[in-house]
Amino acid sequence: MKKQGTARICVPVCVSRASEIAPAIARAAEVADIIELRLDCLTEADFYEVERHLAELLQHSPRPLIFTFRPAEQGGQRELGQKKRFDFWCSEGSKLTKDTARYVDVELDAALFLAKAEKYLGTTPDWSRVICSYHDFIDTHSDLEQIRERMNRTPARILKIAVQADDITDCLPVLQLLESARRSGREMIVIAMGAAGILTRILAPSRGAFLTYGALDEKQKTAPGQIKAIELRDLYRVHQLNHQTEIMGLVGQPVGHTFSPYIHNAAFAARGMNAVYIPFEVHQLNEFMNRMVDPRTRELEWKLRGLSVTAPHKQAIMRHLDWIEPSAQEIGAVNTVVVKDQTLLGYNTDTDAALAPLRDVIELSGARVAVIGAGGAARALLWILRDRGARVTVFARSVERATEAASKFGAQCERLGGASFGEFDLVINATPLGTRGYREDETPAIASQLRGARIAYDLVYNPRETRFMREALTAGCHTLGGLDMLVAQAAAQFELWTGAEAPFAAMREAAEKAVMSDK
Repeated sequence: MKKQGTARICVPVCVSRASEIAPAIARAAEVADIIELRLDCLTEADFYEVERHLAELLQHSPRPLIFTFRPAEQGGQRELGQKKRFDFWCSEGSKLTKDTARYVDVELDAALFLAKAEKYLGTTPDWSRVICSYHDFIDTHSDLEQIRERMNRTPARILKIAVQADDITDCLPVLQLLESARRSGREMIVIAMGAAGILTRILAPSRGAFLTYGALDEKQKTAPGQIKAIELRDLYRVHQLNHQTEIMGLVGQPVGHTFSPYIHNAAFAARGMNAVYIPFEVHQLNEFMNRMVDPRTRELEWKLRGLSVTAPHKQAIMRHLDWIEPSAQEIGAVNTVVVKDQTLLGYNTDTDAALAPLRDVIELSGARVAVIGAGGAARALLWILRDRGARVTVFARSVERATEAASKFGAQCERLGGASFGEFDLVINATPLGTRGYREDETPAIASQLRGARIAYDLVYNPRETRFMREALTAGCHTLGGLDMLVAQAAAQFELWTGAEAPFAAMREAAEKAVMSDK
């Protein structure tokens, strides 16, 4: 079995023309430990050309190769009849596995056929170079162990199971397959596909998986939730992760837009820590907290040390905590969880961080401030603005829902629809409207509403310039984005989790780079 901490990143090459294979392999080799050549991506004519010249075409590959001929129902790029696949593996399987730097990925049905027909075939593949694979893009099965047992009937040395994850807890049975494989002496590749399964792509190699897949770029992703190979290598540092790695992560829905992994992983690297920060796409918070977080009930053995919490879970997570700092308790929202021994501690680092961009542009005492929204971020703002002596009005679509938060912190409350902000010194968007991938083209206020306001501040940090900010610029406002707040609250979280001083400069630099690369 592969030792923990010796990860392999496999980069799929999926091109349609034979002439594109060699340059694509050369590009993939820059970041890959192993390369998968997806023969099903080729056009019919190019496939036959490649098949005739396969050995000579690929003999100079700079990395070990996996050959895959996947049917559409198993995630392939075109329809492939069963006979066509079986005939291909019968004729080519032995040739492709003669070289010790080559593997073949054969679907479970074809592997069972080859194993059964072995005595009738003139040649057979070297089963030590065979990956027997199973894919389901619809569901995470409850009978994954039964599927693995079927795969064990083949002589394949490496087994691969990839299934769709609808929520993060679907990762649990997938990762548990690695323990079963360890007991049986088989190598295994496990993947929970989709945004909810990202943690399996990052952590599985450190738990013994044969490899993990990373895309060459955004356009070349061959499965849902696939991360870019360069991010696996440089951002998540999968080659350095092991069973002792401490784990932190962002709990939210959605989390695909977040810059937090860039900021926190840069901090861990700067401090030389064996730690990683992962986005956790969580739909069912209760299940996640009980089955994966709480040390007294969780079903996963991992060194989870802390969580960032974002929308929509900042308030709901409080019921799962053993202790909450008084200010966060009064705010009614937690954005940071520390796992300490057998307990879960809650904090809110949004309060001071939210004021970081404002220190040099406005005196808050006596200032007229409009806060748009009434969720967890808004509540943190209301608490700190009250503390600084600002005169605050909350604007929300539902006044009935927002009145409780407003009155608790001594603020007025008005309906957002048709509101005018011209009399305010500061207008703050504390809603997720405008976030990359989340109603990105929307804004809680337009230029005509903002005209006359002095400063417009958007807590959204991705994209760097939101529609709200563009509308504010048109209205003549001074504008501020949420990146400074993000870095400030992340630095406070780092110190709570680790007890070490946050490397603020490295975190800020990582945030700036993430902004530039996301354009």
